Amino acid sequence: MSQTDVRPPTRRNLELFLLLIALTIAVGSQIVTAAAMDAPIEESYYLNGAIYSALVLAFHVVLRVRAKYADPFILPIVVTLNGLGIAMIHRLDLSAGDGVVADRQLLWSAVSMAIAMVLLWFLQDHRRLRQLTYLSLLVGTVLLFLPMLPGIGMEINGARIWVNLGFASFQPSELAKIALGVFFAGFLANNRDLILLAGRKIGPLQFPRIQDLAPLMIGWLVAIGVLVVQTDLGNSIMFFGLFMAMIYVATSRLSWIVIGMLLVAAGALLAWMFVPHVAARVDIWLNAFDEDIYSREFGGSEQVVQGMFGLANGGLTGTGLGSGMPNRVPLANSDMILAAFGEELGLIGLTAMLLLYLLLFSRFMRAGLGTRDAFGKLLAVGFAVMLVLQIFVVLGGITRVIPMTGLTAPFLAAGGSSLLGNWLIVAIVLLISHSARRPIVVGPMVNASGDAASGIENPTAEAAETGLSTGEGADAQARAEAEAATFEEQDEAPLRPGTGGGR
Repeated sequence: MSQTDVRPPTRRNLELFLLLIALTIAVGSQIVTAAAMDAPIEESYYLNGAIYSALVLAFHVVLRVRAKYADPFILPIVVTLNGLGIAMIHRLDLSAGDGVVADRQLLWSAVSMAIAMVLLWFLQDHRRLRQLTYLSLLVGTVLLFLPMLPGIGMEINGARIWVNLGFASFQPSELAKIALGVFFAGFLANNRDLILLAGRKIGPLQFPRIQDLAPLMIGWLVAIGVLVVQTDLGNSIMFFGLFMAMIYVATSRLSWIVIGMLLVAAGALLAWMFVPHVAARVDIWLNAFDEDIYSREFGGSEQVVQGMFGLANGGLTGTGLGSGMPNRVPLANSDMILAAFGEELGLIGLTAMLLLYLLLFSRFMRAGLGTRDAFGKLLAVGFAVMLVLQIFVVLGGITRVIPMTGLTAPFLAAGGSSLLGNWLIVAIVLLISHSARRPIVVGPMVNASGDAASGIENPTAEAAETGLSTGEGADAQARAEAEAATFEEQDEAPLRPGTGGGR
């Protein structure tokens, strides 16, 4: 009997149309900024715009070839945010009389997009990362320890989170968050049933056994411990949020929220009492307008106060790109870039940018909810929570809702390590969304849990593509089928044809 082939639209043409709008905003904002500041429009503006556009369109082509069912909204949103960040950094460079930081940001954007394209091209299926669960824990731990090594570790602004590469500095925690995210997702997907079924019930709450969570807790404690020693408050909060979000999604148990709140309260109290860097941040938060704290040589509140004055100066509609004074805010191109946008674009413009982040968060969540495997769900949801938590922490610190933590706005702020980490996250989520929306071919007598449901369209063909000769046909087929079965044994039951998320 004939098979039924339910194919959703790829929507790559919609993505291309949105990318043209995103590139117009990204490249046009630099020209508008230069015109407002009476700077000459040189050939470099058009050259940089052409380079950025070529990279974006190349990324689009890679998606058409390798992940044609991926979410069509994620890439345009990221391109818009990345381009606006370069424009604002260039505007701040013009105020400082040079263009070094903006050129470096464009270079890192190119490198990050190129590496993300390589990941998309060669990975193809996000579930292959599940095989690296414990290796990811090792890699993440090593990356977190790197800044503590003598000779290569660097301390900047009171936090030892950088390593010196000779030609540039790098923040390894930006890659460590991806590695630990893969570990958390893989471990919870492999051990979800054991965590749910075993344990002790205390009142309405059921708590898992300690031995079942030992590897997970060890990985989390190592990450948090290292970050506390490095006085990296922002990444400590982000890793804790990643851990709590993943384990709650995996178990759906209120007990983890209770445990998490208790750990947050205890950790915050201990950090305030015994970590001077954290205590200084709390003083700035509570007494920002105190004259002694404002004029403190190191760790003063000038950055926060000037940022709030900039937001107030921007008002509802802003002063216009290139017409404000965001250069008066220390670290305006990194920690305080949202304050710079708030001054020149106003509340309306800043709200529009926050809505872009909200839409990006919703697309990450849609990819996770739509995919048919537990690992992909946990990984996409974890990355989505990291994104929204990072924005909350950055904006909360600028507006004094919470203390400043040192985190930066994804894709906007200056920093190559942050750009690289976030672009790699985008590539992984695009693969997850492709798996969620790709069609499943089923027939009356076809097992829906077979190769088509595994997320690998034709494992035998994929094995042949790797260079196996026809003489090895039987072994190649056996290995390919075993690999597909390995994925499928750990996956949830597939959805019906046409019910994949992200359409």
